Amino acid sequence: MAILKTWHEKHNASLSFGQRLADSVANGMGSWRFIIIQSLIVVVWMICNAIALIQHWDPYPFILLNLLFSTQAAYAAPIIMMAQNRQNERDRAHAEEDFQCNLEAKKEIEQLEIHLSSIEIGKLDKIIEMLEEIKKAQGK
Repeated sequence: MAILKTWHEKHNASLSFGQRLADSVANGMGSWRFIIIQSLIVVVWMICNAIALIQHWDPYPFILLNLLFSTQAAYAAPIIMMAQNRQNERDRAHAEEDFQCNLEAKKEIEQLEIHLSSIEIGKLDKIIEMLEEIKKAQGK
């Protein structure tokens, strides 16, 4: 089994089948492709019922079509809400991961500052020693 590295991989691995399905449906319903296909179906539905090429199964004012839209909306709204809730969970997981990464970076920077300070102090001590030696050599 592969070791999960990123927050995104960890989050995706924790999703159930239903959650993945809801995300896919919400992504599909939120696309131009869905809007165009649905619009074409509605136009065909209305034309077929208006000009009676086929038996009128839903005459004007298209009550069956309205019922189908209502049913679609009744299912679409909770599915989209579930997808939005998971997006919020992903955002929280990402923010937490960023926060942890920032904390680790801060600790590393602080350690580097301490190390650089000790190097600078060591160099200054050597410079002072050299100056004292030069002063002693000139004083003789």
